[in-house]
Amino acid sequence: MSIKILLLEDDQLLAETLVDLLQEYEVTHAANGQIALDLTFEKKFDLYLLDVNVPLINGITVLKELREAQDTTPAIFLTSHTDKETLTKGFTSGADDYITKPFDNDEIILRIHALLKRSKPLKNDCISLLCHDATHKRILYDNKDLELSPKEYELLILLMAHINNTVPKELIFDALWSSNTLGSDGAIRVHINRLKQLLPQMNIVNIRGIGYKLVP
Repeated sequence: MSIKILLLEDDQLLAETLVDLLQEYEVTHAANGQIALDLTFEKKFDLYLLDVNVPLINGITVLKELREAQDTTPAIFLTSHTDKETLTKGFTSGADDYITKPFDNDEIILRIHALLKRSKPLKNDCISLLCHDATHKRILYDNKDLELSPKEYELLILLMAHINNTVPKELIFDALWSSNTLGSDGAIRVHINRLKQLLPQMNIVNIRGIGYKLVP
């Protein structure tokens, strides 16, 4: 079964170049953010490649809406922006990686390969001693069921989905608390400390002021 990629890019020439470059994948092109969102309701993708400045709905807003709908599909931003504010917004919206334009063809292929490889463990697979059984909504550590609260479960799933990448606190707030219930930095720390106790051979790193990263 071929890997399906959704490409959001309003530059037609660049989009055609990327489709040719990524011939080993099944690439679906969207020229604006609204089309991209519509396509995500029609079919399941394995990766999102999203330009930021596109018509109707920008790439950051598209990904934010998808993440709010519990869509955890890996996502890479293609952007000419290098300023900290834009990149922060991109990662806060749920991005896994970004590539600045103009980009090297070999680099984009390597980054796609790496991200797809990292995203596989959530499909009933394992990261080191940590295994996720998505069918029965349980997580095992060293072949033993972890006794997790609902929020601990969601937090650990989030960390596993972004293995080796920083999960911004804003994304954790969105995943663990509804819009009517406010979370806090202290509450996140309580859940993180609990996971550290349960996973002595896994490393959960605090990226000061930004979020947390799970490192096997």
